[in-house]
Amino acid sequence: MFVIKPLLSMLVLLFTPSLLAATFTFTAIPDEDESQLRTRFDKVAAYLEERLGVDVKYVPVKSYSAAVTAFRNNQVQLAWFGGLSGVQARRLVPGSDAIAQGYEDQFFKSYFIAHHSTEIIASDNFPNLNGYTFTFGSKDSTSGRLMPQFFIERNLGKRPEDIFKRIGFSGDHSRTIAQVQAGVYQVGAVNYKVWESAVAAGKVDLNKVGVIWASPTYPDYQWTVRAGVDEIFGEGFKAQVEAVLLGMNDAELLKSFPRKSFVAAGNQDYQPIENVAKTIGLID
Repeated sequence: MFVIKPLLSMLVLLFTPSLLAATFTFTAIPDEDESQLRTRFDKVAAYLEERLGVDVKYVPVKSYSAAVTAFRNNQVQLAWFGGLSGVQARRLVPGSDAIAQGYEDQFFKSYFIAHHSTEIIASDNFPNLNGYTFTFGSKDSTSGRLMPQFFIERNLGKRPEDIFKRIGFSGDHSRTIAQVQAGVYQVGAVNYKVWESAVAAGKVDLNKVGVIWASPTYPDYQWTVRAGVDEIFGEGFKAQVEAVLLGMNDAELLKSFPRKSFVAAGNQDYQPIENVAKTIGLID
């Protein structure tokens, strides 16, 4: 017994869940330039690590679907999702919860932008887009595909393929802006935050491209935590993560999103997104 007890104690320590999962990992949908995402989320990782008292690592992904897959496979336990990708992830991992959203994400919107050669005049009324070339962002983007497609179908009464001469999917909002500005596509739909940040940074030539329509508001980005984190990192860890995110008040960190602050969120806040996704056939 003198030998067995220390051995058993060692085995218990070795296989304690909190020690097996020494690193808390998170990802984010790649909605703009990858280098900007790395700069932004490495800072967030450092903030979370300091406040949570565990090792934290940001795991970059190449696509929206890859972010959802990483969450499903438990490669990450936390994700900064868009509205649609969050709905998709929580459907795949029951018990997962949206826990925080940007203040602005309660009333997010999409901008429709057009190359000036189209001569489409900015208006509060939805523009007649028949016969133009058009690019969405990622196929799984809320602000770059889901909601724009919904507004197109609702206002023009037809599917996009019956409206546009050619349809593209740029992959992210920064590319959408670049492609419309270059005339690769005549019209596109973008996340209004990415557009406004790009304009403020002088990255948009407003002599070539401009906003022609702003959508009604809808819920969008959120932090979603994976089911089971308390079992891995200890009782109360999920609540601690939520408190740390809601307590993020560093101006530089918030500017990198960019968001005014983070506020509490719940899965029910994203039911409208799920309903729209079902309406246009993106989910069953």
